[in-house]
Amino acid sequence: MSRSPSLPDRPHRDIDPDLPDDERLEALRGHYADLVDVHEQLESQLEEAEDRRQGLREKVDRVERENETLKSSSLYIATVEDVMDDGEVVVKQHGNNQEVLTEVSSRMADRVEAGDRVAVNDSFAIQRILDAETDARAQSMEITEKPAVGYEDIGGIDEQVREVREAVEQPLADPEIFEEVGIEPPSGVLLYGPPGTGKTMLAKAVANKTDATFIKMAGSELVRKFIGEGSRLVRDLFEMAREREPAIIFIDEIDAIATTRTESKTSGDAEVQRTMMQLLSEMDGFEARGEIRIIAATNRFDMLDRAILRPGRFDRLIEVPEPDRDGREQILEIHSRGMNVADDVEFAELADDTEGYSGAEIESLATEAGMFAIRNDREEVRHQDFLEAFEKIENDDSSDVVSSAGYFYQ
Repeated sequence: MSRSPSLPDRPHRDIDPDLPDDERLEALRGHYADLVDVHEQLESQLEEAEDRRQGLREKVDRVERENETLKSSSLYIATVEDVMDDGEVVVKQHGNNQEVLTEVSSRMADRVEAGDRVAVNDSFAIQRILDAETDARAQSMEITEKPAVGYEDIGGIDEQVREVREAVEQPLADPEIFEEVGIEPPSGVLLYGPPGTGKTMLAKAVANKTDATFIKMAGSELVRKFIGEGSRLVRDLFEMAREREPAIIFIDEIDAIATTRTESKTSGDAEVQRTMMQLLSEMDGFEARGEIRIIAATNRFDMLDRAILRPGRFDRLIEVPEPDRDGREQILEIHSRGMNVADDVEFAELADDTEGYSGAEIESLATEAGMFAIRNDREEVRHQDFLEAFEKIENDDSSDVVSSAGYFYQ
């Protein structure tokens, strides 16, 4: 331990009063110089003492923070499942779903209710009540900017567009019409059909034309690793829709969580089924007021569980097939609207050649034709460019089949 420096000796001089004035003045000047020197030494020692004091204060603060850290324990998020009459509650910790019976302190016993989010310590004692909060993943699924897709951008499925607008858009825009007629609007719409036929585009067009909150989620996003996470995410999504109604919930790839239930005992299959049961429960819980609409899409209609297809959940099952000849011509015109197309382009002839093409494949054909024009240093897309693009796509498809077959037989 360092010792404090000793104080300097106090200067003392005896001045003979009988000295001549000039000698006595000189003696006084010397005494004054001694006092100034002592003062400077004391100031230096004071500065050193202040520095030591500041260093000790910082050390004390650091020790106090470390002490508080050692005394405090980590807190965990849990949900109050039930409140007992004797002042005890059942809490379920998030993540491991462990349920524990614990006591509640008197200061918060009157404020704790079933369903509250709380923070608990290692002993599962409730430390504080947390505000209700929607899962951040659910909030990220809300579409804040309207998609740049309108009904005029969809071709070949006019009947399907009409049915979706009747079931989803009209109940939100004119709910009084259904009240006057005395019927409830369809509670949900399921779009099914081959890939690339416009199911997702149709949902985007609905979002573009309505002022309702649009929430988009994929079925694969609801398949979670830990028990209860998928069902909780579904619950949060529907709760968010209720808070922001009118709202539209679009579930893409719904077959990921709504497949036919089996007797499989694996934890993964069980969790998928729990998520589906939560989805069914949320869909049944809606009041048919036209404030929340549900649209779902799937490429595998044959895989869906019958429970989700029953009336009351999805009242309209709308097939979105591959476009017919007139539909293909309409789609070609839609996707070439922004292109510099030459007068020799015959969309009717191209529509005949693209039998079996989906809307997405026809869009790819138009893009590929534009690439051929660029490759030939032209700003105008000619009919020959479409023919070459068609030939390229056909050859690419054939080579993919051959490659797959060759890999299979290796």
